[in-house]
Amino acid sequence: MAEMKLIADGLKFPEGPIAMPDGSVVLVEIARGTLTRVTAAGKVEVIAELGGGPNGAAIGPDGACYVCNDGGFEFHEVNGALVPGDAPADYSGGRIERVDLKTGEFKVLYKECNGIPLNGPNDIVFDKSGGFWFTDLGKGRGRTQDRGGLYYAKIDGSFIKEVVFPITSPNGVGLSPDEKTVYVADTIPGRLWAFDITAPGEVAPNPGPLPGRFVGSGPQLCFFDSLAVDAEGNICVATIFNAGITTFSPDGSKITHTPTDDFITTNICFGGKDLKTAYITLSSSGRLVSTDWPVAGLPLNFLNK
Repeated sequence: MAEMKLIADGLKFPEGPIAMPDGSVVLVEIARGTLTRVTAAGKVEVIAELGGGPNGAAIGPDGACYVCNDGGFEFHEVNGALVPGDAPADYSGGRIERVDLKTGEFKVLYKECNGIPLNGPNDIVFDKSGGFWFTDLGKGRGRTQDRGGLYYAKIDGSFIKEVVFPITSPNGVGLSPDEKTVYVADTIPGRLWAFDITAPGEVAPNPGPLPGRFVGSGPQLCFFDSLAVDAEGNICVATIFNAGITTFSPDGSKITHTPTDDFITTNICFGGKDLKTAYITLSSSGRLVSTDWPVAGLPLNFLNK
């Protein structure tokens, strides 16, 4: 197992990490309902009390933080680990929110698409044009489970589009270095899908019954969570049960695994010198850790460039 440096613990199901230029990491605490900053020294500061279930986050072209809020989970404690479940009694509905990082002020940009509510927005990535792709995983409700989709939207609240539907449980989303491919990690099947981008918010139609082009899956039981892409175009997928980061080459021909000690490992981002420090959220145990990574992360639009 790679050496993991503890940056902060006591977090309430951390996710959506963003390595900031000042050495801090902005992330969400899903069970706490907050957008949070962890300083380089490990101090935890609340930026905004969003409520619901802030899940994925990304910095937009205006410097604000855009958050996928899933509306909340019913959390359970299992052998000391925090585990998310179905929609809670106080489920507040899915939405996309814009947060001013300086003031903590926030507003809701989108709650629906074509009159259909967003049920569980999950992860988000900006393209170079300033629009963003995001996933909606949906919600479980006892005997029923939503099917999810891949969406595209603009930051001014003027445009939202359902691009791919259905996907069983779309979670992580990321772009290839040339922005000709958008990747989606499908949680429950543990599969990584690729979609060919033809224009901002447009993908080539898939000829078969599958939602997209199959890249790969784990070698054993695993759920896939969020992801990040490295500078060589490899897709680094946070992996549940087979705990760690599962890295796929773009064509799926090479798969490597970096283990962690938390069975609900939910996300990874890159920062530090030359973007070769990986920040990983270990969610069931409430920790943010870092480790040296062999390949530099892909610079994110509006953050690392």
